[in-house]
Amino acid sequence: MQGAVKIIDQINNIVWGPPLLLLMIVVGVLLTFRLRGLQIRHLIYAHKLAFMREDKKAEGDLSHFQALMTALAATIGTGSIIGISTAVAIGGLGSLFWMWVAAFFGMATKYAEAILAIKYREIDSKNQMCGGPMYYLEKGLKAKWLGVIFAIFAIGASFGIGNTVQANSVASAVSETFSISPYISGIILVIACAIPLVGGIKSIGKVVGVLVPAMALFYFCICLGVVGVNIANVPEAFVMIFTTAFTGQAATGGFVGSTVMIAIQVGISRGVFSSEAGLGSSPIAAAAAKTDSPGRQALVSMSSVFITTGIVCTLTGLVIATSGVLGLRDASGVALDGSAMIIAAFNSAFPYGGLMVTLAIIPFAYSTILSWAYYGEKAIEYLLGIKWVMFYRVVFIPIIFIGAVSNLQAVWGFSNIMNGLMAFPNLIGLLFLSGVVARETILFEGLLKKERSMLKNSQKV
Repeated sequence: MQGAVKIIDQINNIVWGPPLLLLMIVVGVLLTFRLRGLQIRHLIYAHKLAFMREDKKAEGDLSHFQALMTALAATIGTGSIIGISTAVAIGGLGSLFWMWVAAFFGMATKYAEAILAIKYREIDSKNQMCGGPMYYLEKGLKAKWLGVIFAIFAIGASFGIGNTVQANSVASAVSETFSISPYISGIILVIACAIPLVGGIKSIGKVVGVLVPAMALFYFCICLGVVGVNIANVPEAFVMIFTTAFTGQAATGGFVGSTVMIAIQVGISRGVFSSEAGLGSSPIAAAAAKTDSPGRQALVSMSSVFITTGIVCTLTGLVIATSGVLGLRDASGVALDGSAMIIAAFNSAFPYGGLMVTLAIIPFAYSTILSWAYYGEKAIEYLLGIKWVMFYRVVFIPIIFIGAVSNLQAVWGFSNIMNGLMAFPNLIGLLFLSGVVARETILFEGLLKKERSMLKNSQKV
């Protein structure tokens, strides 16, 4: 088993090596310039669209808000909590700065993914929307083989990071906190997931539309609580984040130290992992949105990067930075990492901090399972047709139980590999379709200008 884990880790390091990270940055920078810094110019309007506008008469299965929540359900999860603590433990506090850099350019990438997903989406025999990288790679880039490759890896990722890993995170957290058997947690999870999954994307959209904002607000509040308790350490935390991003972080306590290159690599990879900008998964949800213009939903999708990385991941990083847990060791002398570090950070501020983290992880992981199930369904539908969707569900749902009761040391590495392999064909598509994105954006901004002009004229009257 250890030999297999070692091989998987080696493959994971190759897939998520400099070529992929460089390609992600190049695509993000290119799109930022071609769109003239759209992520800055339209950030406020993007959030207004997400939370205030609903195009009821437009084609689609979900409202802007539900499409955003479905995408956030897949991104705000263990990657935004445990993943960030792992990044800091490896790359130091400077990795947070490079995570922000990845997020800034990732907003342009996320916008491009969504605008292409809407432009090239199709309606299936059940009158439901189908879209995502597989469709814009086939119809836009005229490279169906790349679409097939993406769909295969998306299905693999749905069973890994979207299913077994999440189920195991819930079962482990519940077992450690409440001493409830993983078998019981697994059965409950299977039932809880099966009900909305059988109902399809509209049922999933309704569930995550309620669950995601509630759980995000809860986590936001408890993070602010920890930072508030340690408010005196906030200035020093920001100084450390910015200085160690360019100098590396020296070894302290149980922290082994980090170079600048490690901070850059870990920060960018974790930033991408948490927001999914460039991976190609979230545009599958964006394609289901009710919208009168591809650009409008693209802005909504773009806002998810700001929410996930700019807010949730940043708060997680500040909780760690201000509580002073980086470098601490547990009772056995092992340096704190992952969930142990996060729990220690919350326990330093609240008597039941660990319990609060557990209560946050459960709905995060549950909603992630629902969203990734939808991504997998659409990938299998693209490859084999809509009749195979029910077969996918029949396989996907029982595996939730297997994930809850199994040791998944190797699955984490497999999941990361699938995510990385998904990104390659998607990024190639974004690179060569950047001209289409730019032209669609010009048309969309012309529509916005016309709408605002008409609004001003009506107000004068």
